[in-house]
Amino acid sequence: MVADETGRIVDAGWERGIDAVVARLADHLVDARGTGAVVAVDAPLVVHNAPRTMRDCEKEVGRRYGRWGFSAYPSHTGLEWLSGVTLRRRLEDLGVDYTQGVLSRAEGAAVMFECYPSTTIVGAEELGYDLAKPRYKTRDPKIPRADGRRVRAEITDELIRRVARLAAADPPFDLSSHSVTSRLLIEPSPEADGPFKHREDLLDAAICAWTAALWDRHGLERCQVLGLGSPPDESGLIATIVAPARPGQRLTSSSPPPSPLS
Repeated sequence: MVADETGRIVDAGWERGIDAVVARLADHLVDARGTGAVVAVDAPLVVHNAPRTMRDCEKEVGRRYGRWGFSAYPSHTGLEWLSGVTLRRRLEDLGVDYTQGVLSRAEGAAVMFECYPSTTIVGAEELGYDLAKPRYKTRDPKIPRADGRRVRAEITDELIRRVARLAAADPPFDLSSHSVTSRLLIEPSPEADGPFKHREDLLDAAICAWTAALWDRHGLERCQVLGLGSPPDESGLIATIVAPARPGQRLTSSSPPPSPLS
């Protein structure tokens, strides 16, 4: 999903495979030359930790946001799939630099960072999830199985209504501005697993796009960077997650200091 600085969505949809994703992004990155761009990716971009271990940034998700009812899945070199790492390298070839998220984007630069939609959902006060993350991905065990898909759809529709309010936020993000995303507002969420996953992916893409805009506009005033104390990989890159944060979710003064790298 691609949005401009006014919050207007200029491209939205689905692609299958790294080649197709890169090709679709490439056109927008060319158009952004001179003004720059921020790409927020819901996938691990830097992974060099040992098999069956968890990256520090993923551990920090649980520590800072666990009380809202979720944690991050572990990524490590023992996994057969690390498509985010491949995507990062392909985007680097197109002139998009990986950023840890500490320093603001230089004028005209194109950068990318790793994000996690769940941290945005509970870390952004605009969405109003003060006590718990909405269960729009997994069934609530307290809900009877026969009602699970219906309740999941209702929870998702409420999340969509809240994301729609970002049209008046700073920065703005207008779901109604594109024919694909406006269907999120018009059509109820399906109960069947396949169509629901399709819709869920589009919603997550919207949340990632707004996270990119939020970081670009407000930086560390509204976001924190998880995993800064991690050792770098052979290229000097540190695995971090840029996460919107309320005051009570922020790293404490005893946390590792920010790295001087960007």
